[in-house]
Amino acid sequence: MEISKEQFKKEYNRALTSLYATEVHDLTPLEQYITLGSVVKEYTAQNWMQTKKEYQQDQAKQVYYFSIEFLPGKLLKSNLLNLGILDTVREGLTDLGVDFTHLEEVEADQGLGNGGLGRLAACFMDSMATCDVPGNGNGIRYRHGLFKQKFVNGYQVELPDNWLRHENVWETRRENKAETVRFYGQVHLEENEEGRIVPTYTHTQDVLAVPYDTAMTGYANDTVNNLRLWSAEIPASAEMDYSSEGMRKSIHSISDTLYPDDSSYDGRMLRLKQEYFFVSAGVQSILRYYRKLGVPMEHLAEKISIHINDTHPTMCIPELMRLLLDEEGLTWDAAWAITMKTCSYTNHTIMAEALEKWPEHMVSELVPRIYQIICEINRRHIESMTPLYGEQFTWRMSIIQDGVIHMAHLAIIGSHSINGVAKLHTEILKEKALHDFYLAFPARFNNKTNGITHRRWLLLSNEGLSDLISDYIGTEWKKKPNELYLLKAFKEDTVLLDKLEQVKLDNKARLAEYVKETMGIEIDPHAVFDVQIKRLHAYKRQLLNVLHILSLYLKLKEGPTPEQEMVPRVFIFGAKAAPSYSYAKEIIKLINAVADLINNDASIDNKIKVVFVENYGVTLAEKIIPAADISEQISLVTKEASGTSNMKLMLNGAITLATLDGANVEIRDKVGDENMLLFGMQEAELYHFYDSHSYHSHEIYDHNPRLKRCLDALVDGTIPNIEAEGQEIFDSLLKYNDEYFVLKDYDAYVAAQSRIDSLYTDRKKWNQMSLLNIAHAGEFSSDYTIMHYADEIWNVHHNKNL
Repeated sequence: MEISKEQFKKEYNRALTSLYATEVHDLTPLEQYITLGSVVKEYTAQNWMQTKKEYQQDQAKQVYYFSIEFLPGKLLKSNLLNLGILDTVREGLTDLGVDFTHLEEVEADQGLGNGGLGRLAACFMDSMATCDVPGNGNGIRYRHGLFKQKFVNGYQVELPDNWLRHENVWETRRENKAETVRFYGQVHLEENEEGRIVPTYTHTQDVLAVPYDTAMTGYANDTVNNLRLWSAEIPASAEMDYSSEGMRKSIHSISDTLYPDDSSYDGRMLRLKQEYFFVSAGVQSILRYYRKLGVPMEHLAEKISIHINDTHPTMCIPELMRLLLDEEGLTWDAAWAITMKTCSYTNHTIMAEALEKWPEHMVSELVPRIYQIICEINRRHIESMTPLYGEQFTWRMSIIQDGVIHMAHLAIIGSHSINGVAKLHTEILKEKALHDFYLAFPARFNNKTNGITHRRWLLLSNEGLSDLISDYIGTEWKKKPNELYLLKAFKEDTVLLDKLEQVKLDNKARLAEYVKETMGIEIDPHAVFDVQIKRLHAYKRQLLNVLHILSLYLKLKEGPTPEQEMVPRVFIFGAKAAPSYSYAKEIIKLINAVADLINNDASIDNKIKVVFVENYGVTLAEKIIPAADISEQISLVTKEASGTSNMKLMLNGAITLATLDGANVEIRDKVGDENMLLFGMQEAELYHFYDSHSYHSHEIYDHNPRLKRCLDALVDGTIPNIEAEGQEIFDSLLKYNDEYFVLKDYDAYVAAQSRIDSLYTDRKKWNQMSLLNIAHAGEFSSDYTIMHYADEIWNVHHNKNL
């Protein structure tokens, strides 16, 4: 948009007068932020309204992206960038005596996600708007995010993340678009006067789903899409039925907390309730919109695409069937054909515990009509497949097995497209995890490698690097990120390489200042910043990382060795563990205990520092990623579906230290082995161990003195205050045979780490590697991922000029 600095200042002053009836210097930073947010929201309003109007007038096919997580982070700077007025607003605020950085700091970080799944959904929303894809997000407006992480004596403690304690200036409550969602009760199928079988509901618990809409602005265009998050409320007509605080809480808890603790029956029931809540509200709202088009219901799939992001929204399938059967009066065959053409599913994991399964009795109790429909889908599936494939093959693919409903099976059977999120992941799905389904439905399977939006992860979070890139290749890359490859032409340009190094050093200095201010730890910006930032899970192998750190420390303590000439290292962790995941929390305690040991040992002369940031999220990532030298992507091969932190760190010039897992394979294919640090088993070797049962971790322990010394340190008192945790981790590796092959990959990991010293001291070589990683990172933009979804799965319009 076009706006002058003077015009902005005038509109800002008008808004603060309207909101607070005072002058700008009398406002707190929060009030200044709210004022700015209201102005920016007004700037987007006309395009937001016009975009919705055009979609309806043109009857454009629309995508509805269902995800239980959305992790957008802060929106102020992103909206200003996409509107093209970031510099204008900064300058105008400076004239008014307002510090823009203070306004950034007071904005709440919308932590409505756990990690990669939610951040991917947010990147996709940004890319859909930028690529002119008619797209909508559909999720839950959690009053509290995942949790606020604190460390107390090295242990993770979970506190409520009350991100809504202040006004959320970006959302708009639309009570007139509310939907009613039914839980519990009884459902009886009866024949009506027209001879059609219809359900009759009694004794249900009705919940009002109220939508809060947030504008998703496209970059440098006029498209503004919609993210709709649902809040659970008591219907006005039922207020008298909820007289006690406990009864009211039972409703409000549905949209209170992301991922409630599922270690209890009540917790699991609440999570199941959440999944149906946002699915039912979302699908009902879609049909409400569709009916306004005046198009026969048989053509729904020509105007609507419902995308199921992981298994959590799988009840989209039986819910759409319910509405088509019970409210639209379609036959089963007609409704099923429409549902299959409308729904598509992204699988995000091969890990059994992440492929959701629900006990039949829980589903039948909570959503009895949905349970009836799932049973009928399963019965018809078995009936149609058994003559073709036999009973045993068909049973393996059945939705209901031994009293358990397999949501991934339902998602596959009810969708026309099933995609993985990296080439390796998709091949594993086809050949291993979902092999039977691939044999039965080969045409449905496809790959869509994840992507990231370079606007947030470079333009916003690393302005120094963005400006440097534009100085050399122009600004077209901001809209066409694959044009970053033009940087390859400057591989031998020592002036550019020196400037690139200075940008990185500046970012490291800023992070060092933040670490000192918030944690009291002094770190040297000239040290290697080795970064592992992701959810804490055993398969991601933060444990492998900390064992190597411990190994370096013990070597330094033994006396003068070549290692003491190593380049100083700062190992940076950021991770949350699920509240009920005790093993992951033990690893957090171990990392913090090792950090305390190393950071307070003056005898090692600051050769190693360990920093574990609290409450890792999008905003902290924006500080850490631009400062990273090394990107740790060390998951056990085949376990990480894709990864996106690998792409973000690569985009900011970090060198990837990785196994050939997930999208690391495709990063290697782009940048070449020589510009990464690769190690570890590959897929074939891992599956050999699985098939032969020939892996024995104790043999490695017995024959590797360096590793043995590290593991013994877990239990012999070398590391203070980890008696219980150290023993548990020690036993997991030896007594229980090291499920994630940490010991198997240890030597290879140490060898890859040892290459860093010589590479880092060769500054030209290091900076060339960094430059080439940046040059190839544009190919992992979520803009291109979304265009592939649009063309190959959703069949929707997009801007083909990007």
